[in-house]
Amino acid sequence: MIVQDVEAAPQTLICDAAEIFDLPGTLTAIDATAEAIPDPRDLRSAVVSLLTERRKAGRDAIAAALADHPFAAHEATRSYCWLTDCLVLAAYHTATKHLHPRPNPTQSERLALLAVGGYGRGEMAPQSDVDLLFLTPYKITGWAESVIESMLYILWDLRLKVGHASRTIRDCLRLGAEDFTIRTALLEHRFITGDAKLCADLGHRLWRDLFRNSAREFIEAKLEERDQRHEKQGGQRYVVEPNVKESKGGLRDLQSLFWIAKYLHRVQHVSELVALGMFTEEEFDRFARAENFLWAVRCHLHLATGRPNDQLSFDLQVEVASRMGFVDVGGRRAVEHFMQAYFRHANAVGELTRIFLTKLEAMHVKAEPILQRIFGRRRKLKPGYVEVHGRLGIADETEFLSDRVNLLRLFEEGLRTGLLIHPDAMRLVTANLHMFDNEMRDAPEARKLFLGLLLKHGNPERALRRMNELGVLSAFIPEFEPIVAMMQFNMYHHYTVDEHTIQCISYLARIERGELIEELPVASSILKEGVNRRVLYVALLLHDIGKGRPEDHSILGAQIARRVAPRLGLKPKEVDTVEWLVRYHLLMSDMAQKRDIADPRTVRDFAKLVQTRERLDLLCVLTVCDINGVGPGTWNNWKASLIRALYRQTRRAMEGGLEALNREQRGSEAKRNLRQALPDWDSRDIKLETTRHYPAYWQGLHVTAHVVFARLLRDLGENEIAIDLAVDKDRDATRACFALADHPGIFSRLAGALALVGANVVDARTYTSKDGFATAAFWIQDADGHPFEADRLPRLRQMIDKTLRGEVIPREAIKSRDKIKKRERAFRVPTHITFDNDGSEIYTIIEVDTRDRPGLLYDLTRTLAALNVYINSAVIATYGEQVVDTFYVKDMFGLKFHSEAKQRSLDRKLREAISAGVERAES
Repeated sequence: MIVQDVEAAPQTLICDAAEIFDLPGTLTAIDATAEAIPDPRDLRSAVVSLLTERRKAGRDAIAAALADHPFAAHEATRSYCWLTDCLVLAAYHTATKHLHPRPNPTQSERLALLAVGGYGRGEMAPQSDVDLLFLTPYKITGWAESVIESMLYILWDLRLKVGHASRTIRDCLRLGAEDFTIRTALLEHRFITGDAKLCADLGHRLWRDLFRNSAREFIEAKLEERDQRHEKQGGQRYVVEPNVKESKGGLRDLQSLFWIAKYLHRVQHVSELVALGMFTEEEFDRFARAENFLWAVRCHLHLATGRPNDQLSFDLQVEVASRMGFVDVGGRRAVEHFMQAYFRHANAVGELTRIFLTKLEAMHVKAEPILQRIFGRRRKLKPGYVEVHGRLGIADETEFLSDRVNLLRLFEEGLRTGLLIHPDAMRLVTANLHMFDNEMRDAPEARKLFLGLLLKHGNPERALRRMNELGVLSAFIPEFEPIVAMMQFNMYHHYTVDEHTIQCISYLARIERGELIEELPVASSILKEGVNRRVLYVALLLHDIGKGRPEDHSILGAQIARRVAPRLGLKPKEVDTVEWLVRYHLLMSDMAQKRDIADPRTVRDFAKLVQTRERLDLLCVLTVCDINGVGPGTWNNWKASLIRALYRQTRRAMEGGLEALNREQRGSEAKRNLRQALPDWDSRDIKLETTRHYPAYWQGLHVTAHVVFARLLRDLGENEIAIDLAVDKDRDATRACFALADHPGIFSRLAGALALVGANVVDARTYTSKDGFATAAFWIQDADGHPFEADRLPRLRQMIDKTLRGEVIPREAIKSRDKIKKRERAFRVPTHITFDNDGSEIYTIIEVDTRDRPGLLYDLTRTLAALNVYINSAVIATYGEQVVDTFYVKDMFGLKFHSEAKQRSLDRKLREAISAGVERAES
């Protein structure tokens, strides 16, 4: 038997090898223990106790060193691997020397112990699996079986997660030919101990009989596996809770490159690819930095959770950022700086992957994309460009660089021809970003080209995304650089700020191409009628450029837009409009989602701020694109109906005059509509219904709700509760209408009943009739933002009925449901409460901006009811973990809250209710 030199430890560990594991001393201690304890079962138990203690000491030493040097990832992964080697060697020593010694070994009783997979590569995170291959020359013998079994019991008792296989060389070749996962694991085998010749024979046979002449099929399999993995993880690089191992731009992508390189060139390290011309020195440096960062993140993740978790959930992002030494600075949280660094490294991984794969195509070991093979007709290119393997290349690099504007023309030619840009051309651009200076940015041709990329080809997002990844966008517009890969640490935004911007522009292009007429009819019609496209595209490009700093990003963004827009070639009047759009890009969204647009004052105030039809049209399209660009599912029928209603009412007011917007006119129209909707009612019943309600009721609801309430109130007794539940398809919500005898706190009790059935209130209004009845309309959605299914409505009705009758007390019943999930507790949402006496003619508007949770609306409305505050309506706008609850209220005498003392008192009580609720929800 040939045994590895067990005293040799790697030179680049995170701390001294003896601090991690004293292998010679441990083996001596095992020998002494074996002399003292001859019983095999007791000996194994004693060895496990000894190794458990030493394993813990070693892990503690590595963790402490990593805490002191949080970016020493490679040293840490090698240290965990060395520690594991020592444990495996100790188990092997125990099994072969003391538990199953071989006095007269035969040729068939040879055994080699190999590490495979990540363990074989010498990279292990704190909770990585230990993948072992027990290699025998022929069919496994009784002795080998006993050794393997004893070793595994020792390793399992040490709480190691062992993946193992016992195979002959022939087995390895057969299974490797059938299964690419097994083949990949064998590619990275590493000898630990045992019969070294047997291991060498395996290596020779693998390269001669399995790996040779099969590179193409291996590469295609690995790329298909990568595509499936990416799709499973969300399909794009900027998912908000990425998997550091499996997500696009993660460790597995880098490992895939190494596997392919090793399979092709038998390299032992990625650095060898530089000499082979696959990477430049600078590209390898990016590879090494990205790999080190991602491994550091993975190690800290494992240490933080104590388990093999690779998912960077929101709470763990905060924890890992702290462990890696990121701090709050420049108005941004440490976690945001950390995630920006993460996404920039993920982007680098994507860029390196593209370069590497195109090199493989050039070597003809990777197939060209199938569409390019099918539709492979050659395109007519402008002088200076060539087509290389279906991609746009540069004919003469020296000539190309002689005109700096060519750094932009390349992307224009890519859009014009539909060709993807060749990585060699990308490399040339990246290496010459220094050529972007003020003179080049101010060149008329450069301005014209950049605006052409936005306006001329119909798919600007393709050029913008590639320019952003290569650093060209930031080089041409330096003000864009701070938002590159900038994460917005909340549950609302699905993308980084730069990717969100590109998504918005993509939506605008899709609307222009006529692809979203059905989903976005208003925005589509506005663009069909015609707007200033230069203004709209530039405003979208710059609308979030002020993010990430302490100042209001809309104000700062408008100041930046004032500087950037002229550089892009816009005329002074266009610059003014872009500046206004950036400054007020949230105005329409806020008005529609946070205010009662049934109130004429809301529309009048909005129209006065917008002033012109041109601005209204531009702002509407920008708002639609902005919300759609937040992420999948953010735009829905509810938001669409609000934006659509605000746009149409404002346009009507601008065309007919703002004075036409008044309560009296709306009230008369509403009563006329009700009469028409109830043709079978006699005049006496109609008169009773049209005279029993105050003006606010008529202007606050649509005629469909007026009809429902008219029927609910007809012959309603004093102690009866009438409920109507119906799906409002136009708003993607369930409309819940209630009619019952009025009493204080009715709004709060209804909110509590709805919270108990898991309903999210998105809009609500309640009115008191002149004859003492309350009419309340709530629009509710389920946890996924959809209307309640028909089969859930009976239970909904039952729970509401029980709550209103006092059979269920919401305050007690809601406690178990009012919880904030652990992964969501890392978000900081400061509470802001404002009082507005100008936004409505007859109500004070109280806006509560705070952390969302299931019982919040009930807590707020219960607090207001206890203070004798009458709630007419509530508008709820949710942004991930943040919610803005807006209440239109009066005091018990029907007056606004003008007194500052009363406002301060309400503010204090509401904050107390919020704090108490959060404390309860996190307990």
